[in-house]
Amino acid sequence: MLKPIHGEIVRRALGATFSPRALEIIIAANMKQDILSGQIGHDEYHFDNNAFEKSKAYIEEQRALILPALERAEVELAWEAFGRLTHTAQDFYAHSNYIDLWLSCQESGMIPSPIELDPLDPDLIDSPALRSGKLYYPLEALTFIPALKKFVVPLLPRDSHAWMNIDSAERGPLFNYAFEAAVKRTRYEFDLTKRGFSSNSLALFQDSLESHA
Repeated sequence: MLKPIHGEIVRRALGATFSPRALEIIIAANMKQDILSGQIGHDEYHFDNNAFEKSKAYIEEQRALILPALERAEVELAWEAFGRLTHTAQDFYAHSNYIDLWLSCQESGMIPSPIELDPLDPDLIDSPALRSGKLYYPLEALTFIPALKKFVVPLLPRDSHAWMNIDSAERGPLFNYAFEAAVKRTRYEFDLTKRGFSSNSLALFQDSLESHA
């Protein structure tokens, strides 16, 4: 998804959960995954190139950094790790065919609203039919240049990231489903992360220690 959209998702999902200071650091770390050095050679950051297992492992690697950082009172490092893992979790829905698969499983003639989407359907999250867009460099890199995009995309295979992504509203109505799924998944990742936290660690993570004094 585009950087501003990642920020909007985090705010929608967790704006009432973290302090403004914590939220901005989480969002900055989330969006930093989309800088050039995070785009090339890091399929695991974005669920690209069918790197499903690598991306899941990356999420858990980042999650494992959070509690030790809190215990050392290095709270900004905890927020940054959480920001990175939320980026990856959010990209799953925009870079894979999960939304298509979920919609295809609904009753014939039924079109559920985006808010009804289950972001962790156990029959789909590990489905053998799950695919994510492949990055056909160097040609794919040209699609990030607005003036060239319309000329380059038709030259790429249909399983490319350029064809498969639903990174923004201009990609069509499936974007609304990807957005809502990412919001729900972000809340889920927070709930999963905080399991086993002491009340003090949770307050530190949320930057709400004053309310626990």
